[in-house]
Amino acid sequence: MDTTSRAGHPLPYDTYREAIARETLRFTEAVDGADPTSAVPSCPDWTLADLTHHVGALQRWFCALLTRLVQEPPRSRDVELGLPGSPAGYPGWVAAGVPAVAAVLRDTDPGAPMWAWGEDQHARFWARRMLFETLVHRVDAERAVGLEPDVDPALAADGVDEFLVNLPYAGLFAPGVRELRGDGETIAFRCADTGEEWRVRLDADGFRPLPPAADGAAGTGPCTAAVSGTAADLLLLLYGRRSHKEPLFDVSGETAVLDHWFAHTAF
Repeated sequence: MDTTSRAGHPLPYDTYREAIARETLRFTEAVDGADPTSAVPSCPDWTLADLTHHVGALQRWFCALLTRLVQEPPRSRDVELGLPGSPAGYPGWVAAGVPAVAAVLRDTDPGAPMWAWGEDQHARFWARRMLFETLVHRVDAERAVGLEPDVDPALAADGVDEFLVNLPYAGLFAPGVRELRGDGETIAFRCADTGEEWRVRLDADGFRPLPPAADGAAGTGPCTAAVSGTAADLLLLLYGRRSHKEPLFDVSGETAVLDHWFAHTAF
């Protein structure tokens, strides 16, 4: 599997298709046999049953969008789920959906134009989005049952990119993003293990990712604040599963700017 990536450049489409299947099965392995009423600390007020229902329903919803190649925001999120009568059956229900998800992704032209809430208005947006929804929730599930998660560095780095590229469009369901403004401050997110760097600039009218260096290497210009860690830890940081105040991150510059960022980017 080719997982070579540069900041700002998505991975090959087949990588997403294959990784979704793997991550989904890893998710089901984590929750299968666990108490469905167990709390999920990284998803406040959710139980394992809630989390498992969310993953299975979301994958089926994304597949419905891809099958129809919707051209405008859907007015309804209703989709036939075939949900088991008991939460104990949810893990098997999620696993049973893996072949159907794989078939939809295999049969869909990744370059087909379609509506998406993020930057890339093509079918491939949803494959990339489905992967990181599943991967992050797999980590949530493993932590909830006492396992220590691991995340492939190349996938994690691509997840950092996917998050930052689409965040400016997330105000629809993350209102705090609309209030994320500044006076020209720049924040750098640096992957210590892959050498990639992403920068965002906060302006009076909002924020935007800055173009990556041509070779994907870390930038050389000054930044207001920077946070460095492994790709996996950065991914979980951006998703609110870690704190930039943890000692595993190397933080420099004005920490108040980072506080401002993370106060407005949770979703």
